[in-house]
Amino acid sequence: MVVALLAIAFVAVPLLRARDIKRTGLIAAGLALFVLAIGSTAYWMVGRPYLAQREAQGTDALSVNKPSTLIPLLIQRVRQYPNDSRAWRFLGQAYMAARDPVNAAKALARAITLEGKGDPELTTAYGEALVMANGGKVPAEAEAAFTAALQVDPSNAPARFYLGDARRAKGDNAGAAQMWQSLLADTSPATPLYQMLVDRMALLTADVTRGNPGAAPDPRKMVEMLAARLKGDPNDALGWVRLIRAYAVLKETAKAKEALATARKTFADNPDAQTAFNTAAKALNLE
Repeated sequence: MVVALLAIAFVAVPLLRARDIKRTGLIAAGLALFVLAIGSTAYWMVGRPYLAQREAQGTDALSVNKPSTLIPLLIQRVRQYPNDSRAWRFLGQAYMAARDPVNAAKALARAITLEGKGDPELTTAYGEALVMANGGKVPAEAEAAFTAALQVDPSNAPARFYLGDARRAKGDNAGAAQMWQSLLADTSPATPLYQMLVDRMALLTADVTRGNPGAAPDPRKMVEMLAARLKGDPNDALGWVRLIRAYAVLKETAKAKEALATARKTFADNPDAQTAFNTAAKALNLE
């Protein structure tokens, strides 16, 4: 909250002196930045950059839910003060909220150049922007950023999450499992991150069982965790597909068929979900 308020003051106060910028525009920009500052910490876990903004519905007159309102002001700021690292930080956040990870990465890279790599939040944000710009895959530069963040802050959850992805992509299933299990132990079961980790561990278990038995510890436990999550929150079609696949790979055909039946019943009125279930059933020879 303090960071958000400082951010508003940091952008708005200097610009209040500029005669060519309307007061209402500044208010909108300040509110938008406030929302971005609150919502940005949830971005990587939830995968919805507009989460916080959507909660502010009813403020359309101020364009709070439009990062495009804020970006021009921040661009003006960095042009006027090119060595202001905070401006580059906020510009990067605004670009991420606008679903423009390429420019977000450029802005955050500039902030790192000015500040160095001592701030794990900044290097993690940069790494995330690179991942988003690379279609969700972790490129080498992003992996280096996450590694640097983890060296400063070993508890950094986003860095641990993405480094697990990087290890899995390299075929290091044991390393990915170790990273994610450690993060899982530090994560509340009530959070979206916990659910994402359970799903990833279930998929990892399926891959490991198929190609490298024994590389991931307690594979059945991971699948059981996914099953337990779906029992409590069954409205996750993709989660059911993952569970069906995991059971099939573990040769637990009866459980796979039971999960398939439950999924079909749960999504009886959803044609798209039914298509996904039918495709999985056919591919896994469940019927």
